[in-house]
Amino acid sequence: MKEFINKISASDKIDDTVTLAFEQRVKSRLRVKLDSNEDAGIFMQRGSILEHGDLIATKGDFIVQVVAASELLSSIYTTDTLLLAQVCYHLGNRHIELQIKPNSVHYKHDHVLDGMVQSFGLKVISEMLPFEPEQGAYNSHSLDYGHSHEH
Repeated sequence: MKEFINKISASDKIDDTVTLAFEQRVKSRLRVKLDSNEDAGIFMQRGSILEHGDLIATKGDFIVQVVAASELLSSIYTTDTLLLAQVCYHLGNRHIELQIKPNSVHYKHDHVLDGMVQSFGLKVISEMLPFEPEQGAYNSHSLDYGHSHEH
């Protein structure tokens, strides 16, 4: 069984792919089947999150690209940015993981939350999409305030 132990930034070759749901991509230790149906293990540093497009490698440089699986999501689309921000605030206040885009927000399907969003006058659509929620201010690699803190 292949054991993937490193995230790498780039490679000229990709030997296989592995399709994972979000709940799988946040685990540091995971037994998986590659898309070629081969058994494998993922052993990443604790706290790391695999994102769509990430490359992971074995000690022998077998390279696999991570694919975010489509999952049942509740999606809200609107051009009203204030209303979208209000909905994000109320969902976030319930500690819901959100995938936020310029004119939409997506979360794991939940009919109770859908009802809350609809009370704002917004339509909720259930659809199958890859789920890549915000990582949060303390885990995001896209934020750089000129310093880092290790706790």
